[in-house]
Amino acid sequence: MAEAARIDPVFKRLGQVLWIGTLAAGVISYVAAPHLFTADSIAAFLLRFQSTIWLIYIGFSIIRGMTLLPSTPLVIAGTLLFPSQPVAVLLVSIAGIVISSTMIYFFSEYFGFSDFFEQHKPEVTHQIKARLEHPFGFLFVAARAFFPLVPTDLVCYLAGTTKMNFWKFIIAVAAGEMVLCGFYIFLGGAVLDHVR
Repeated sequence: MAEAARIDPVFKRLGQVLWIGTLAAGVISYVAAPHLFTADSIAAFLLRFQSTIWLIYIGFSIIRGMTLLPSTPLVIAGTLLFPSQPVAVLLVSIAGIVISSTMIYFFSEYFGFSDFFEQHKPEVTHQIKARLEHPFGFLFVAARAFFPLVPTDLVCYLAGTTKMNFWKFIIAVAAGEMVLCGFYIFLGGAVLDHVR
C-alpha cells in the first residue's frame, strides 16, 4: 500500500505533463499553422490512409478531445471524405466524441485537472461547477456540447472533477453533439455541395 501511495503521485505528475504537452502541441500547431486544421486539409491528410481511413478518423476524433481543439473541421472533413455515408460519419464522429469525453471524465480527477483549473481559471471553474451540480446540470452539459463556439472538453474535465453522474453527463454530451454534428453533416454537406 505504501508503494502504491509513492507511485500514485508519479503517475499523476506524468499524466499532467502528458496532458499539458498534448494541449500545448495542439494549440501551438493550431496557432502556427491554422491552414492545416481546415476541413479540406484534414480530408487531404486522411486520404493518405485509404486502407485504414476509418480507424485514423476515429483516432483523430478521440485524440482531438485531449487538445481542446474544435471538432467542427474534423466532422466536416468526414463529410467531404464520405459524402455518400453521412450516417456512418455521424456515428463515427459521435463515437470519437463519447470515447474522448469518457477518457477526460475519468482521468480529470486522477491527473489533478481540478487543481489546474482552480489555479488558472478560478472564476470560470466555479461558475461551471455550480451549473454542473445544479439539478439542470444535464441541460447545461447538452447545451455546451451543442454550442459550437465553446469547448465541450472543458465541461468534460469539470464534470469529472465534480463527480457529476457519469451516465447523465455522457448522455448529455452525446445528445448535444448529435444535434450539432447532425447539423454539420446533413445540412453542411448540402451547403458544400451547392457551393462547389
